[in-house]
Amino acid sequence: MVSNNKKNLSIRALEPSDIDFLFDIENDINLWKYSNRSTPYSKHLLLEYIKNSSKDIFESRQIKFAIADSKNIPLGFIDLYDFEPIHRRAAIGLVVDYSNRSNGIGSVSLDLIEIYAKKQLFLNQLYANIAAENKHSINLFKKHKFIQTGKKVKWNFYDENFHDEYIFQKII
Repeated sequence: MVSNNKKNLSIRALEPSDIDFLFDIENDINLWKYSNRSTPYSKHLLLEYIKNSSKDIFESRQIKFAIADSKNIPLGFIDLYDFEPIHRRAAIGLVVDYSNRSNGIGSVSLDLIEIYAKKQLFLNQLYANIAAENKHSINLFKKHKFIQTGKKVKWNFYDENFHDEYIFQKII
């Protein structure tokens, strides 16, 4: 667990008690366009995912953390995926529950995942793929000194149109 005592937030391993929150987030149809999903997950499958989340990132090439408050209640999730230990990089995925947005939770979570990536995984860089219309995420990553290094034109299809996606990178 990595925590920020000022904001009383931490990123921690997934727990079986997170299942209902994880189920709601993963099955939010409004978020599927950002995660390339088109079908829901069952609770059974998500419980298996939580059970297997203890696998080492070097084996699974990904790790998901719950973003939790001081009472250990999940507020969102942050993950590292496409982990490349040889090249010392990973992609970041971040989602904060609607009711907890605009409270600095995403910002603190990015700080915490960067500490973990640097001190535990010895990564050289982090990157994020962000939909061009997702201005909140773009502003958040820019605030954290991520630099837009690329644009994938008409990369994702949703809402009856093709949408651009940006690549943001940060050398840590």
